[in-house]
Amino acid sequence: MNPRAVSIVLRKELRDLLRDRRTLRAMIVVPVCVTPLLMLSLARVTRAVTAKAQAEVPAVQILGGEDSPAIVRQLEQDPKLRIVPAAADWRQEIADKKIRAAVQIPAHFEADLAGGTAGPVVLFNYEGELRSGYAAAELERTFRQLRDSVVQQRLAQRGLSPALLQPFAVRRENVSPPERVAGNRLGGMVPYFLVLFCFMGSMYPAIDLTAGEKERGTMEPLLCAPVGRTDLVLGKFLTVLASAFAAGTLACLSLTLTLRWGKLGPGADLGLNQVDPAGIVGVVALFIPVVVLISAAMFSLALWARNHREALSSIQPLMLVVFVPTVIGMMPGIDLTAKFALVPVLNLSLACREMLSGIWHWHLLALIFASTAAYAAAALAIAVRMFNREEVVFRT
Repeated sequence: MNPRAVSIVLRKELRDLLRDRRTLRAMIVVPVCVTPLLMLSLARVTRAVTAKAQAEVPAVQILGGEDSPAIVRQLEQDPKLRIVPAAADWRQEIADKKIRAAVQIPAHFEADLAGGTAGPVVLFNYEGELRSGYAAAELERTFRQLRDSVVQQRLAQRGLSPALLQPFAVRRENVSPPERVAGNRLGGMVPYFLVLFCFMGSMYPAIDLTAGEKERGTMEPLLCAPVGRTDLVLGKFLTVLASAFAAGTLACLSLTLTLRWGKLGPGADLGLNQVDPAGIVGVVALFIPVVVLISAAMFSLALWARNHREALSSIQPLMLVVFVPTVIGMMPGIDLTAKFALVPVLNLSLACREMLSGIWHWHLLALIFASTAAYAAAALAIAVRMFNREEVVFRT
């Protein structure tokens, strides 16, 4: 390998890369501009939809209740409910969102309630629909208050204290340091976005420098240059790697600024100020071999392809291979073990959560770095070997 030749190829490819608008969009525009705008827009739309749903007075039907006028009157006087006449197809009306919920009051409810033998009140709603959920919650609150008041009256009649039903209280108290709470919140999100934007930033350069060269017919003149095949492939690969790192770095800066100063609404504070700074350094260190692995795998797939379209279809399955472990790492209840430390990408996701929380399993971290570096070296070796094969380079 000739370092000077590699640097010449790298500078040449970087100049060409910066002239490509598609690459600039994937590497700069999307991470820096589009993603914050999407997050801010999503937060604003979510707040607006939630506020509108909470402000709406939902239409509700009462099924039965003819012999329980007090309960019906209480529901009709509730300012958060709009009682409409019961219809025979009330189930379909809930499904069609014409009404939000229905409540079925059993026969002789008030009389049975006074005698202590009242049957269950059934609430019907559209599961998963926001406004229907709010209507059912308001109905449930009304009947819960009625139940509590009846219980208190019966206890008072017998001269018993309401504390009889609640002899002691149960409460939760967090004992974890703030940095561990923040690390658990951000630990699954950080690797997902890092992998996403590095993948996007390296995809177009990898395709353009391999299958794109074949399609344009510029691969043959490049091979005639007085530069070794290994130097050529390393220069091209370092260009792809630089694009991936640039996209990931810009995405991290953009997301950090958006989460810290963007008005994302209540509950959006993920505790960025409480994250262990050493954990950020550890994430970057572990992320380097992962980016090398992804870039090398993408470079090899694109090099095998004959044209731009075939390269895109070859890289699409790689997206599943990369992102499925990342999503699995975001799931609760999965902890970092020696077995998971050998699974690429998943090990990064699990380790990020630990390191950002200030937890350092040095033997597992060393295993993650060593295994991922070995995978990355193998993928890069495959790319170099493929570039030295005539049937691959001239595959058209």
